[in-house]
Amino acid sequence: MTASQPTPRLTDRKRDAIVQAAIGEFREHGFNGTSMDRVAAAADVSKRTVYNHFPSKEELFEAILLLMWERSQSPDELAYTPTRPLRDQLLELLAQKMRLLNDASFIDLSRVAMADMMHSPERARGITAKLSAKEEGLPRWLRAAQQDGRLRATMDVPYAAQQLQGMVKAFAFWPQLAMGQPPLSAAQQQQVLGDAVDMFLGFYAAPTQEAQPPAKKAKAGSTGKVAATRAATPAKPAPRRAPAR
Repeated sequence: MTASQPTPRLTDRKRDAIVQAAIGEFREHGFNGTSMDRVAAAADVSKRTVYNHFPSKEELFEAILLLMWERSQSPDELAYTPTRPLRDQLLELLAQKMRLLNDASFIDLSRVAMADMMHSPERARGITAKLSAKEEGLPRWLRAAQQDGRLRATMDVPYAAQQLQGMVKAFAFWPQLAMGQPPLSAAQQQQVLGDAVDMFLGFYAAPTQEAQPPAKKAKAGSTGKVAATRAATPAKPAPRRAPAR
């Protein structure tokens, strides 16, 4: 512990203990199977202390999801930079999202939230709305790139942001959530992010030299053969006119 890192206050330490205990309880017992009594016992604090920090189990669960989202983010939000390639910037933005999706605790808690959604859709919508409100980094970046003329002016920013994140979640969230597949390896993450960004820019990038998709490489010698064939083929002679009578 350095001088620049003061010792956390007792209140903060208790709050952290409650959160960590609650994460374990929710993961093991689900939303309905977890009680504030169980959380208090697991955190080794009184039930009154738990309620002092979190007035209800619903607020405790929301706070955990929001905390995990914040931990996955970079301390410095990535702002749009006109001089940097679009692809590099988008990959950095999505890498933050991938850190959250690759967190086993977040996947388990998301599964808990999905199960609870069947019984309390209003609460689930509230949690989803709060998480969505925090995910303004990507739409803000897309809007700035659009205003700079590097993304198509006709692009619907909220729709495009959801579309891009959906391509990532199709491989790095839903299979793990619904089918229990393991988290993606580092190589798989890189492939998913790269392909998603390339497809996104292939459709939404403004028609500039930078945004053009890479030209397909011709087969070895094919370009030369075509040119040689054209050069070797004699031009057809003009039709002969019949002699004037």
